[in-house]
Amino acid sequence: MEGISALYIFMLAAITGYEVISRVPVILHTPLMSGSNFVHGVVLVGAMVALGSADPNEPLQLVIGFVAVLLGAANAAGGYVVTERMLAMFKSGAKGGAK
Repeated sequence: MEGISALYIFMLAAITGYEVISRVPVILHTPLMSGSNFVHGVVLVGAMVALGSADPNEPLQLVIGFVAVLLGAANAAGGYVVTERMLAMFKSGAKGGAK
């Protein structure tokens, strides 16, 4: 029963996230990405804490913690790359006349 509850919560979170994100105007995507980068940083810290508190004699806990840290770091780094690309779209192309 606990697994079904977790799946139900995951499905509700996915539907809610999709509905919220799809209604955000385009002009607010950059601040939204900045906020999500903050959340990804918190997730990364949580994954590192979970990995640090894993039992060293349980390899499954270590593997899951390592994968969580790896995915959290990739997600945060990818978010910053996307934000940088979005901010570059707002910069003017003419700087000093050189191209």
